[in-house]
Amino acid sequence: MKSNPKSRSQPLRGVRVLVGRARHQASALSAELRRFGADVMEIPFIEIRRPKSFRPFDAALKSLPQYDWLILTSVNGAESLFERMRQRGVKRSQLKHLKVAAIGPATKKAIEREGVAVEVVPEEYVAESVVRSLRNRVQGKRVLLLRAKVARDVIPRELRKAGAVVDVVEAYETVLPLASRRRLRAAMKNESRSPHWIGFTSSSTVKNFVRLSGGSRSALRALHARRQECPRHTIPNTIRLASIGPVTSATLRDFGLPVTTEAREYTIAGLVRAIVDVERWTAERTDLVSR
Repeated sequence: MKSNPKSRSQPLRGVRVLVGRARHQASALSAELRRFGADVMEIPFIEIRRPKSFRPFDAALKSLPQYDWLILTSVNGAESLFERMRQRGVKRSQLKHLKVAAIGPATKKAIEREGVAVEVVPEEYVAESVVRSLRNRVQGKRVLLLRAKVARDVIPRELRKAGAVVDVVEAYETVLPLASRRRLRAAMKNESRSPHWIGFTSSSTVKNFVRLSGGSRSALRALHARRQECPRHTIPNTIRLASIGPVTSATLRDFGLPVTTEAREYTIAGLVRAIVDVERWTAERTDLVSR
């Protein structure tokens, strides 16, 4: 029997994927999933908000000439920077003397879209790789790190050890979108409409998913528990969890949640590719069993 050509081009056809990115960021991931035929459900697990006070942010903008390096660890941070610069009348030319580091290609693109050159993008798009890329370049230098209110301290801690003076400034904060709680719980309870996959793009999305789901680790473990495969070795109809990278995977495991697949490249495209690879493997395996 010949395989359906459309199934090769759309390996996610008939697969429901829950996207939990912030509402204004979900479109890129959703579009990529739909390109492979997925039925996308968007229920945001995080909401991006401005800092409660802009005083430290504005002070850092006034002090831009004193810095040697600027580090941005997310698209949100980049967008917050340029939006605040416009609001305060700070010209982009005041960034020209800075060496800029971006945690990954999406952040790099957001920075370069504003006409600012990016000096460093690490090989792996995680904080530890940022540190490895900069450790030998920042001794005696002043570094401005713009990030979320709550974030890991790997970059400032390790760069200070390397001899840098690091100022950490809150550019935005992520909060729990309470309006998503009812929608998420309803989706998880309805077996005919519940997602086959949930994609996690950060540790924040994991933590907020747990809170929105009810916060019970035992209940979540039961919800995602793998059932034994039947004698025909068909893949069980369980919710699978896809992670964008090792930090997000570690957070999932901290909550007792199984990681079905992890992106090899820690990007949105890498996350989608990881899901596609599993679904293609599943389809091939099912096809072999049915012959």
